[in-house]
Amino acid sequence: MATGRAEQAADRIAGLAGAAEPGAHLGTKSDLRALCGVSVSTFNEALRLLQARGLVAVRPGPGGGLFAAEQSPMARLGNSVLALDAEETSVAEAIRIRDALDPLLIEDALWHVSPAGIAEMREILAEMERAVDAGDATAFTRANWRLHARIAAASPHALLRSLYASLLDLIEAHTLSVQPDGDEPHLPYLRHRLELHVALVEAVARHDRDEAMRLIVEHKTAPIH
Repeated sequence: MATGRAEQAADRIAGLAGAAEPGAHLGTKSDLRALCGVSVSTFNEALRLLQARGLVAVRPGPGGGLFAAEQSPMARLGNSVLALDAEETSVAEAIRIRDALDPLLIEDALWHVSPAGIAEMREILAEMERAVDAGDATAFTRANWRLHARIAAASPHALLRSLYASLLDLIEAHTLSVQPDGDEPHLPYLRHRLELHVALVEAVARHDRDEAMRLIVEHKTAPIH
């Protein structure tokens, strides 16, 4: 019940932030908590939700409180939008290069991944499934990046591993949250991506090159990927 109340409070404050100019003062914490009629713990949970969505900024001290967040730059990722803390062009370019390297890394993983590596991938897939069940797109996407990093770690080519890891670090370091792109339902998108990655890991485990290459092409080109 507390979670529901926190979400309601977050939605109410999000409405205020959406109607305000970026950087506008929305009120003090105590004023907004009173407006929402919730306890301190529930308000703090609502505040956590708002900050995770990149909707508000909190400033301490005199004149502080909650402020409508400045507009974050955005980058597309499949049917999602990444809310960023950096200029979007560099992140979008990193995503594009990362996608181009995926087939090379899958090819390496097919022949060089260890049973322990496959087991680690399956553990990350289980984490992705828990994020789907929770409807947490940000947690899902960050776990997905860890999965791709683990696939890359199987490559015997140090330069390729290092380049790919650097690209993932850049993308993840500047991503504040992951949001649905438009009005498309997000849960089916996450579920489809989970199923695709499960199938990809199992194809790698079987050393099934044809299936793995088919799946990595689908990963890059399907409307839901």
